[in-house]
Amino acid sequence: MRKVKSKYEIFRERIKIILYGTNTILGRMFDLVLLGLILLSVLLIMLDTVQGISSKYHDQLLICEWVITIFFTIEYILRIISIQKPIKYIFSFYGVIDLLAVLPMYLSIFFPGASILSIVRALRFLRLFKILHIPQISHQSFQLKEAIDASKEKILVFIYFVLISTIIIGSVMYLIEGKESGFTSIPMSIYWTIVTLTTVGYGDISPQTPLGQFVASLVMILGYGIIAVPTGIVTAEFAKSSLKNMNSVSGKKTCTKCNAQTHFDNAQYCYECGTELPNT
Repeated sequence: MRKVKSKYEIFRERIKIILYGTNTILGRMFDLVLLGLILLSVLLIMLDTVQGISSKYHDQLLICEWVITIFFTIEYILRIISIQKPIKYIFSFYGVIDLLAVLPMYLSIFFPGASILSIVRALRFLRLFKILHIPQISHQSFQLKEAIDASKEKILVFIYFVLISTIIIGSVMYLIEGKESGFTSIPMSIYWTIVTLTTVGYGDISPQTPLGQFVASLVMILGYGIIAVPTGIVTAEFAKSSLKNMNSVSGKKTCTKCNAQTHFDNAQYCYECGTELPNT
């Protein structure tokens, strides 16, 4: 005998279709409304920091921000109750971002000014790739993620080397320049080294002695090389990932709509028209 679903179960299923069904009409409409509210919320937060606008419309902006926050809160609760594994969603990447999107306004009740942190809602725009569901974009984002994962050990070693270098260079500059030139301590000298290596160059501290200026010149030149290294590491891994995927191309999968061939073995959608590929 077929089990009759309760009203609560039917409600959960309908909510799930709207919140998670990016391929349904209601789901896509909700996602577009959600993206619009995220954009509006970010604009409201930025406008509230403009002195002329905030002095005249602060109360109105605050009311709008609270309305959007309540909407996001209800959405967050509905996302939790509409799926079978709510814990998995709560601790997922998007779940954490959704929580961070609503917390700042509630924290502002106890800590005035915390509402500015609501700007983290801009991170929710990452859902755009999920909503658009464009195979080419999904494939490229997967390749980039794969390249970063493969590069992280090398980058960590490189950062470790840079940190040691900044400590040594900062200590040397402290000995060369001393307090008279603004290098009042080794931490302050390390700060100057980091600013110089990253080619920012605030100019609040600068070497005065010829030897100090010579060392600073070497640090500046070294800075350009340091900027290029992480980029080169990620680029190399990205190229390896692309080559590996190109080597896995086969002609077994043919699109039933546009007849495009040479898809990747693990491809699910056609790279030309986006039609779902048949399983072979």
